[in-house]
Amino acid sequence: MNFNLPKIYPITDTRIAKLTHAEQVQKLVEGGAEIIQLRDKHASPKDFYESAREALIIARKRNVKIIINDRVDIALALKADGVHLGQDDLPPESARVILGDRAIIGFSTHNLKQVVNAINLPIDYLAIGPVYATRTKENPEEIVGLEGVNEVREAVGDFPLVAIGGITSENFRAVLEAGANSVAIISGLLSDADKITDKMLMFSRK
Repeated sequence: MNFNLPKIYPITDTRIAKLTHAEQVQKLVEGGAEIIQLRDKHASPKDFYESAREALIIARKRNVKIIINDRVDIALALKADGVHLGQDDLPPESARVILGDRAIIGFSTHNLKQVVNAINLPIDYLAIGPVYATRTKENPEEIVGLEGVNEVREAVGDFPLVAIGGITSENFRAVLEAGANSVAIISGLLSDADKITDKMLMFSRK
């Protein structure tokens, strides 16, 4: 499947934003988000399903794509636009069988070896990171830096690439210039809930 990665790829987090996924999606959509990943490492499957369902209703009205982090079952049940998988999640090959050819499947990598192994998987985009130090993961991988982003770009050619980890309004332009098609942003968008829409607009306009 071919789709265009927008420059900004927001990821929800209820602990940082202190808002539900649906409330975050509403604010992000108002700020011009085109694709949003719903991520929740702490909610029960039932609670995440219900919250994601509400978020999807909002996104559908504005033709915004919703990607579910980790949970292929929830993505399937909700007919979400796709799923984002980590190194320890269900293999992309299996997710593709379950979700079908039209689903967007993203895959996290943290070093060049993982990138090389992933490039032939049935995925639509790769994520590389953390680019900078991040506090949104309890046990973050080693920082790859701008050099790492550039190395990955050279290794994958024109394959769609998302960079993640510690990306802010001050550094996101440098990450794009290093070779990322898109930057995934969490704290940089969500840390002040009242300003999520304004921040999303600011990122999109820069």
